Amino acid sequence: MTVRLYDSKAQTLRDFVPITPGCVGMYVCGPTVQSSPHIGHLRSALVYDLLRRWLNYRGFDVTFVRNVTDIDDKILVNAEDGNEEWWALAYRYELEFTAGYQRLGILAPTYEPRATASVTQMQEIIARLIERGHAYAADDGSGDVYFDTGSWPGYGELTRQSRDNMEAATDADPRGKRDPRDFALWKGHKANEPQSAAWGSPWGLGRPGWHIECSAMAERYLGTHFDIHGGGLDLRFPHHENELAQSTAAGDEFANYWVHNGLVNVGGQKMSKSLGNSIYVSELLDSARPIVIRYYLGAAHYRSTLDYHPGSLDEAEAALDRIEGFLERADRRLANTRFASSGVEIVPDPFQEALDDDLAVPQALAVLHETVRAGNAALDAEDLGAAASARGQVAAMTEVLGINPRSAEWTATDDVATRRALDALVTRLIDDRAAARSNKDYAVADRIRDELMAAGITIEDTPSGAHWSLGS
Repeated sequence: MTVRLYDSKAQTLRDFVPITPGCVGMYVCGPTVQSSPHIGHLRSALVYDLLRRWLNYRGFDVTFVRNVTDIDDKILVNAEDGNEEWWALAYRYELEFTAGYQRLGILAPTYEPRATASVTQMQEIIARLIERGHAYAADDGSGDVYFDTGSWPGYGELTRQSRDNMEAATDADPRGKRDPRDFALWKGHKANEPQSAAWGSPWGLGRPGWHIECSAMAERYLGTHFDIHGGGLDLRFPHHENELAQSTAAGDEFANYWVHNGLVNVGGQKMSKSLGNSIYVSELLDSARPIVIRYYLGAAHYRSTLDYHPGSLDEAEAALDRIEGFLERADRRLANTRFASSGVEIVPDPFQEALDDDLAVPQALAVLHETVRAGNAALDAEDLGAAASARGQVAAMTEVLGINPRSAEWTATDDVATRRALDALVTRLIDDRAAARSNKDYAVADRIRDELMAAGITIEDTPSGAHWSLGS
């Protein structure tokens, strides 16, 4: 089976055929670093991390570009409100995003360009658009340059909208526009804006509009024709629609596939600052282990809306506990047997079929948990060969999904130290329980077991002694 992706532009599932066999060029719209990252930012970044990991597993060499928008109207406003240099504010929040990505095991991009480093390339595209008759400088002396939406017959094709039904673009002063739906490619410098936020251009001092930034960075790092363009569903219009229009009007083929991830609701409501229900990364990471958050954010299908509610992370923790418990149990039982290092780490066919089918992670997780169940049944039946096979498959599947609890990214020094301290305390209680049972003091033995269970620790009595694990 070949990889299939839902193409938002075609509005259908399409077989994935790369431009260059064996290679994939992927551009994903990264953050506008105007404020702290929230759960929606992490969910979007994780979606494309999963897609990248799966394409890598399927043998593709992926060039992954995720940009940082570090110059924008809101960045300037927030910096002024906080009496801070705009570039300092942008960098401060960029570091917060990077830290959040790293904590969740999201792979670093091949390239992570900042918009401010590609202004020359933006100006080159704008000049091409003017030359081709698809852009114009405002006549009012403002220095603004606009894309002429009426000049491009394909405008609206990504979101299948008629230009006649579109609302006015609100990204720039409309006074210099020939049509309210035209959008800004270049914004002339305003007297109240910092001089450091202005670049020289053929149209005067100014800065780029938001949409032209991504067109320029995608072209610079992936060329004029690349495979996949990704981003959140909220970016389809106007951002991605405008990217597609300006790039193709400039003569570029641009992206072959458009992939969009669903958004995050909180308690059934759209997350927004006005409702005061935003879940920020800092508080999210304080509420559960990063691997648990990664499991939760990746568990739903990427195109669906993810609803965060109290208990969401508890469910993810329980699911991961089952996986971790099986791997630990299998390692203990298979140690010092001929199966100790056996079990080929390859994903089973149903798992591959699920992820090949538009990255169907829920179905892939169902295969993973069924393999865990079968592995535990094999251990109960002392079928060590089957247990070893299941262990290998579970390791392979969790590695692809980035949730292998034995991977180095999840075994940081602090976690190891915590586990070592917990192991020492629990082992002491297990020894006390064993001594009580030996002395036929079953009341004490049962009390110790009940206390451990109340703390979420499961005791498994085996011929080689008692072993503990977190969760059931």
